[in-house]
Amino acid sequence: MRAFLLAAAMLACGVWQGASARAAEQPIVIKFSHVAAPQAHKSVAAEHFKKLAEAYTNGRVRIELYPNSQLYKDREELEALQLGAVHMLAPSVSKFGPMGVRAFEVFDLPYIFQDYEALAAVTEGEIGRELLDKLEDKGLIGLAYWNNGFKILSANAPLHTPDDVLGYKMRIQSSKVIEAQMWALGALPQSMAFSEAYHALSTGVVDGTENTPANMFNQKMFEVQRHATLTDHGYLGYAVISNVQFWKGLPADIREALERAISDTTPVANALARKENDEAMETMENSGRVTFYTPTAEERAAWISALTPVHEEMAHRVGRDLIERIYTATGRAAQH
Repeated sequence: MRAFLLAAAMLACGVWQGASARAAEQPIVIKFSHVAAPQAHKSVAAEHFKKLAEAYTNGRVRIELYPNSQLYKDREELEALQLGAVHMLAPSVSKFGPMGVRAFEVFDLPYIFQDYEALAAVTEGEIGRELLDKLEDKGLIGLAYWNNGFKILSANAPLHTPDDVLGYKMRIQSSKVIEAQMWALGALPQSMAFSEAYHALSTGVVDGTENTPANMFNQKMFEVQRHATLTDHGYLGYAVISNVQFWKGLPADIREALERAISDTTPVANALARKENDEAMETMENSGRVTFYTPTAEERAAWISALTPVHEEMAHRVGRDLIERIYTATGRAAQH
């Protein structure tokens, strides 16, 4: 795979080196790859960005979109971007931990954000910008956060309390924090690519998973999971990123236009995500394939009690100071 990526990077190299000189002659092609289904809100947001970017640059840029892992699976796409085989991605922020930027795993801490308002205090503020800036050491440039939503737990049996997850093999994305979360519930975390989750669930390789309603619907996981609990225990979001060498090599006016397009797309992307999650819930409930359960106040307190110790357990990994700053930014500190 690495040899293939290197070859692709060599082909893309001409775009890098000659972007400024050839801008007046032909459009600068920007390949934007992601793993979401074509109908998913991330895909719709990417289409919106494409429209704005091409309009704001007066056709001097052409955005090529590659959804649904057409080019790379989620474990491959970051390496492809670092090597220059593609130019933009919108991966889950959880992907940055395994590549060495562990601070991003703070987003994986269960119940770190009470709601979207608390989340925005971080992603739209100083902390969020500082985290994006950490990517530059890895050859990446962070441009924006796009939300997906808050996660729920699913399996083929009811999950009303933390004890109900005991011993279950649960599919997760690669994250030491999410892994610790599953261990805290007594579950057996199974890290695997997003594109492999449906098959693993349908064949019984894993018993259940965690994801947002939108992802559960778009990847048809609801067809092979009979029960889901609205724990809203964790956040799933994306960072729009580019290769730093490519991005800084663009003409300044092109870069400014693209940054404007991303800025104007972000609130649209976040609104689309909330709408899609709501619609996905309604569609899945109406399908009759899966039973959704809303925890009682007592049960929710039990989930929170079981999972929030992960904050202390993972403080050495993501940064105790960072966790405390998020508590303060979101108003959580006053509750402790």
